[in-house]
Amino acid sequence: MDFETPHDLGWKRCFEQQLSISEMQDCIVSRVGSHLGSQVLVLASNAEMTLPISLIESCGEVTVGDWLLLDATTHRGVRRLERDSLIARKAAGEQAKSQPIAANIDTLFIVSSCNHDFNLSRLERYLALAIEAQVTPIVVLTKSDLAEDAELLRQQATQLKSGLIVELVDARDSQQTSVLSDWCRINQTVAIVGSSGVGKSTLAMSLGAETLKTQGIREDDSKGRHTTTTRSIHRLNSGGLLIDTPGMRELQLADCEEGVSEVFDEIIELAQFCRFRNCNHNGDPGCAVQESIERGDLSPRRLKNYLKLQSEQARNSQSLRERRQESRKLGKFYKSVQASKQRYQNRDE
Repeated sequence: MDFETPHDLGWKRCFEQQLSISEMQDCIVSRVGSHLGSQVLVLASNAEMTLPISLIESCGEVTVGDWLLLDATTHRGVRRLERDSLIARKAAGEQAKSQPIAANIDTLFIVSSCNHDFNLSRLERYLALAIEAQVTPIVVLTKSDLAEDAELLRQQATQLKSGLIVELVDARDSQQTSVLSDWCRINQTVAIVGSSGVGKSTLAMSLGAETLKTQGIREDDSKGRHTTTTRSIHRLNSGGLLIDTPGMRELQLADCEEGVSEVFDEIIELAQFCRFRNCNHNGDPGCAVQESIERGDLSPRRLKNYLKLQSEQARNSQSLRERRQESRKLGKFYKSVQASKQRYQNRDE
């Protein structure tokens, strides 16, 4: 990929304002294009470099889409610029750790196929993730030929949030996917998320990304196989950038309270009229939320998912806070040990 200027890589004024005069003169502005285990691919004006993680350790944890300053001579990392946005989830498994997915994106394409993969509760998870990161969510429904009534699925998805845009496309047809071009223009970065086999890589190629591996889905349960194994940046026909991500079988939310509240804003509004301020909406007398369900105005599924996501993100957020506190305490301990060693050395001298 050839990028003549940082602007072609999605450079914005909010990043430029973080630079000092000396950094403008002595550093290379680069963007993380792919994370390759012990190495990262960084993109700069008219240059691509594969660097070992050890060379950029001063930048801290990095993910695809991050902006880094590199020493112009040694290419050693100087620092990571503050992110404009970050899509992250709780890492899979029992470990209390946050896993960055993509940084500094403007739009999140949430891809679902019109088969067994279509799941309103899962879409709500992705919506909360996008809204918490303050990026624009666009739901893209693919493989409409696999559904008896794809338009009905589109209407159901549209009702998840006021103003939500839902596009129904054949990911193989570049004419149909052109409806997404407004979010893929120069200086814009989009990320694609969704389960394996929903057509994310096919969609990316229709938008102009270079050839990516694709595989079919199992007919018995419509589940796909992982074809994209690393997150990477691709340039699109319309001038923008796209971050392709591997399929996610597990998407645990953490530090996502605002996102969950905004996705389920009608429940938050109803709760203000409950008899008790600490109403749990699960059998308490005078519950305005349950009354709305009884009238048929609110779906029981929607309340169930709201309570599930609210509890999940609160639990995971607490675990992450405890982990951060432990890390800070450990860091202070290491510093005190180093200081003690230094005092003994100075005394011996």
